[in-house]
Amino acid sequence: MRLALLAAAPIVSILLGFATPATAAETRIPQRALAQAEQLRERALADDTGWKVTESLTTEVGPRLAGSEADARAVAWAKAKFQELGFDRVWTEPVTFPKWVRRSESAAVVGAHAQPLQITALGGSPAGTVEAQVVRFADLAALEAAPDGSLAGKIAFVDYQMPAARDGNGYGKGSAVRSKGPSAAIRKGASGFLMRSAGTDNHRVPHTGITRYDEGLTPVPSAALSIPDADQLARLLARGPVSVRLAVDAGWDGQYTSQNVIGEITGRSRPKEIVLIGGHLDSWDLGTGAVDDAAGIGITMAAAKLIAQLPRRPARSIRVAAFANEEQGLHGGKAYAKAHAADVARHQLSAESDFGAGRIYAFNTGAPEHARAATAQIARALAPLGIEYAPDKGGPGPDIGPLAAQGATWAWLAQDGTDYFDLHHTADDTLDKIDPAALAQNVAAYAVFAYLAAEADGDFGSSAKSGDAAP
Repeated sequence: MRLALLAAAPIVSILLGFATPATAAETRIPQRALAQAEQLRERALADDTGWKVTESLTTEVGPRLAGSEADARAVAWAKAKFQELGFDRVWTEPVTFPKWVRRSESAAVVGAHAQPLQITALGGSPAGTVEAQVVRFADLAALEAAPDGSLAGKIAFVDYQMPAARDGNGYGKGSAVRSKGPSAAIRKGASGFLMRSAGTDNHRVPHTGITRYDEGLTPVPSAALSIPDADQLARLLARGPVSVRLAVDAGWDGQYTSQNVIGEITGRSRPKEIVLIGGHLDSWDLGTGAVDDAAGIGITMAAAKLIAQLPRRPARSIRVAAFANEEQGLHGGKAYAKAHAADVARHQLSAESDFGAGRIYAFNTGAPEHARAATAQIARALAPLGIEYAPDKGGPGPDIGPLAAQGATWAWLAQDGTDYFDLHHTADDTLDKIDPAALAQNVAAYAVFAYLAAEADGDFGSSAKSGDAAP
């Protein structure tokens, strides 16, 4: 997942807010729908569909690296699961992107203190073997401040320690080391790049994730050390010069076309208007992608299924998107936004579950003033789940971001991510880390939110920023 938008949530809220005419009618949710939402909430808390879907994806498909054979199996799984859960419409939309493959990786201290190091290649790293002296930097700024040419023939090691936080706000700096560090190192002459994993655990499992190399630079092998191994390397460097042998066999391998898989529950009276929820179908290849993001798929599929089982369908359609290749550049979210550019105004509210399976603790939308009363009504319906109304916070999820940038109104259901980065992009991201009760609370929250948004009288302010909306 990506958290850049979440880390800058208050700013995003301002940038993505949309002015509406002063004459816009106030959006409200009927009392009948609010009463139905209470029953839906309690039923969802007792339902295990979210767990069963998450278990199915992580068990039957497992790791789902974008462009891999498992990617295709995940698409087939999602289509079948939507149909099994009784969605009215199920379809796919193509998503094309560069294919990166990982074959092998290793690292070891050589010389007097010879010993292996636990690493994982960063997504996007090229193949190559480097044996060189290591130079440590406390953070990205220190690397960027190094004299030009000072790392010639050496391996740069950025040892930034990411703090834990409920809202994950430390990930901004941690992920910046991964995304910008290799290019900064190359500019200083480095022949390889190592970083302390962007994570908050103390287990000997490194965290992968995508990196980018600036245009005009020749990429070098780049990898993340597990946090204990980063500590070990730092201790060795405090004793004197250290050389490391870094070997990576990975790289880009042409183009691949995957699919956004979409299921829809048809609205009873305004079926062309949409409440969009979802998560991303792909994962990294080290674990089984349970918290990132099989949980999001399970939560949103289950929420829509429960809404479909109500005695009366909501007025608007509930659409669930299983986005392709979020991990390597939001490719699925960007493709969805492009494919539905003419339909932005029809997307009443859009929300993505992509921050694990911790309990949701806060809610908000980017709706304009005329729909703030409806937002508050939804918040009150969520309050019994331990969710507070946070009217000055939030932003769109990663794959929702491109659609929100085109004018669609976002909704934000904030999950507790205190321990999310213990697992993020590691081999430890497996099903056993998910609390079924917390997952059910997420399903209940998404079901109540999506149902009430679909029943609201009036709109939530979505309006295309450019071009004409579909008639």
